[in-house]
Amino acid sequence: MARTPSNMLPLGTKAPNFTLPDTISGKHLTFKDIKGDYGTVVFFICNHCPFVVHVNHTLVEVAKDYNTKGIGFVAISSNDAENYPQDGPREMTIHAATVGYPFPYLYDESQDIARAYDAACTPDIYLFDNNDQLVYRGQLDDSRPGNGIPSDGSDLKQAISNLIAGDNPLVLQKPSIGCNIKWKS
Repeated sequence: MARTPSNMLPLGTKAPNFTLPDTISGKHLTFKDIKGDYGTVVFFICNHCPFVVHVNHTLVEVAKDYNTKGIGFVAISSNDAENYPQDGPREMTIHAATVGYPFPYLYDESQDIARAYDAACTPDIYLFDNNDQLVYRGQLDDSRPGNGIPSDGSDLKQAISNLIAGDNPLVLQKPSIGCNIKWKS
């Protein structure tokens, strides 16, 4: 299990726009389509990564808790589905239904969107304010497979709470750690 850290895109970066197919609804969605009144969370995930599997329940809980508070959520998989067929669109649809994702699950076949966000690993997490400016990037919490720390989403929850309250972004932002994005050769 590779341990790849986030690249930590600079705070204040404008959210790169996208138009990608949603493997749940079958529609093409843009950043504007999923944008929340207060802010927007973008997760780069995939189906098979043990780091994502470990926190799937927390991703679902955080999205359910904060979607009603004006935060939009979207997940994007950018893995090479030719070499990693378990991360292909059909499997994404099945996986989203099995896990119960309450957010769109988009497929970035070209990997251009992962590059635009400077995503490096799964999960890689970004929080943008209502002006589409990056205010948080990094880990969900300190939990990792096998470290014995329960996943509670504390880092992302605090960043979202600060955003909603109008407080300054978190000073300490730790990189996420996960499997590397499976880039096409």
